[in-house]
Amino acid sequence: MFDKILVANRGEIACRVMRTAKRLGIRTVAVYSEADANAMHVAMADEAVLIGPAPAGESYLRAERIIEAAKRTGAQAVHPGYGFLSENADFAEACAKNGIVFMGPPADAIRAMGSKAESKRLMDAAGVPLVPGYHGQGQDEAELVAAANKMGYPVLVKASAGGGGKGMRVVTAESELLDAIRGAKREAKAAFGDDSLLLERYLDHPRHVEIQVFCDALGNGVYLFERDCSIQRRHQKVIEEAPAPMLADEIRQAMGEAAVAAAKAVNYVGAGTVEFLYQDGQFYFIEMNTRLQVEHPVTEMITGQDLVEWQLLVASGRPLPLGQHELVRKGHAFEARIYAEDADRDFLPATGTLVHLAPPAENQHVRVDTGVRQGDSVTAYYDPMIAKLIVWDEDRDRALRRLRRALADYHIAGMTTNVGFLSAIAGHPAFAAFQVDTGFIGRHRDDLMKPTGAVPDNALAFAAAALLMDRAQQPGRRDDPHSPWRLTNGWRMNDDNHHDFRLIDGETLRLTSVHFRANGWDMEIGDGRCVVRGASRSGRVITAEINGERKSATVVIQGFDITVLEAGHAWKLKLDDPSAKAADQDAEVGGSLAAPMTGTLVQVLVNAGDKVEKGQVLVVVEAMKMEHAIKAPADGVVKEVLFAAGDPVTDGAQLVTFEAADAA
Repeated sequence: MFDKILVANRGEIACRVMRTAKRLGIRTVAVYSEADANAMHVAMADEAVLIGPAPAGESYLRAERIIEAAKRTGAQAVHPGYGFLSENADFAEACAKNGIVFMGPPADAIRAMGSKAESKRLMDAAGVPLVPGYHGQGQDEAELVAAANKMGYPVLVKASAGGGGKGMRVVTAESELLDAIRGAKREAKAAFGDDSLLLERYLDHPRHVEIQVFCDALGNGVYLFERDCSIQRRHQKVIEEAPAPMLADEIRQAMGEAAVAAAKAVNYVGAGTVEFLYQDGQFYFIEMNTRLQVEHPVTEMITGQDLVEWQLLVASGRPLPLGQHELVRKGHAFEARIYAEDADRDFLPATGTLVHLAPPAENQHVRVDTGVRQGDSVTAYYDPMIAKLIVWDEDRDRALRRLRRALADYHIAGMTTNVGFLSAIAGHPAFAAFQVDTGFIGRHRDDLMKPTGAVPDNALAFAAAALLMDRAQQPGRRDDPHSPWRLTNGWRMNDDNHHDFRLIDGETLRLTSVHFRANGWDMEIGDGRCVVRGASRSGRVITAEINGERKSATVVIQGFDITVLEAGHAWKLKLDDPSAKAADQDAEVGGSLAAPMTGTLVQVLVNAGDKVEKGQVLVVVEAMKMEHAIKAPADGVVKEVLFAAGDPVTDGAQLVTFEAADAA
């Protein structure tokens, strides 16, 4: 076994690998970019080495710097995590040449399975069932169009390298194909450095079922059962579970045996995942991910095995800890990926500071894998994952109740997250009944993204209570016990003792008038009334009796922004302030189209003076490895294009000035 390993990654996966290494008495080395100098994975490691500036291409993707860090610190092995260099065959070879063990499969296996087209040619030869499609090496547009027309629509356009839904498009008609091919090539080139594509017949209601496989260097191979990853948006997984529900035992066994055969066909060593589509009793090979998957914790929860420990054992030359007949599964597990993203804006990644971060308590049923702490920032440089929430119980119904409760107890403020969206999925009757395929989110989009409606009176009462309690803690009131300004009873000469708060709920003013009473407050909120008694606060958590019912909520105040976290909801308010309103008005720029977030302008499709139609794509921004098309809001004329392709752009920067036809 190794004495010291280097983790060539960041965030949640780096921390997760370090936890197992430390449990086994192995010292760890972190690598970090300038943006991650104070990151959680750096603090957890025994040693840490700076490898470059914030952009991944100048730090985490610089193989030579990581190898130099391993040599300098005496690390005997490198764990690549997932993403970055984890499926880079050249990196695996470079490690070997420098006498460093790469904790992954051989370079030849990575190359064989890293190309979706090549892997499908190999699987076809091995007799593994494939989705009908084009996996040829010819990549000119005419050849791809001809193949798609021969296959018939709908067609799935996929990047041959990489994964995570990047470089993937669903095309329903020939008229859409060229734009999809060009967009997929750009995205694949930016994410993986390889713009080759393959085409497949698009199945209309498949499930995404994957098999966890493990092989050692002695020729042994096993599968650790399956995971269902059908809950996806934009071809990226959202909630995973294990084992896969409503799957016949003979199908489970056949898929498992096919997955092990696929791995052995390329002399695989280490952890890998073989992914299948399953529809109408048939399964089809999609690809093999030659690394540890993001969703591996659900497999760990149902098998009781630590897959990172297995990786360490196999990489050190030892045999697999268990044979196939010794592996058993127990209970059911879910994993929900918690991201900084805005589901209401087509899952646009969000950035900001984690002003408040309070995950649910961990125990035998609840596990939280994260790489951030309260006060950390989520930037545009890396994937916006905040954490993975994993739950387990004896059966699916019990585990699902655990998931719903844990999501309700996950409190985050400071940026937009998908916690509410995950809660909507976990609470949906069709999900509970497992009426699930990869189209679940699209099919139930209206249910999952219902407007939250007006902030309830209870939340407004908690916000007002927090503001009043903050006032009592202001300097001058707290420090001088005799100061009249320390009083918080709302006393006024010749007037009822009350205080008015102007709170903005979306676009609506919610005037909240607080009347002070000997044992609490009476609050008039519009036409409603809340009687608040016995309020107390511990940190940001306020507990009070509201209209005779004892309740608790977390209230986070950041400048004029107020977030009330209550019963699984994150209610957002803004304290109305004339100076803040004036600043917002000054910031408004009419007729402009702004960058949705910090990124790079990758394509400019119009010039100044062009007449355009509503919905026409004007420019394309790439951020966090995803492309975002900026479209004309109406028929009109492009007045000016303010950036060129390749230019970096910041969140909110004007990209194009535009004049609508009715204003011209």
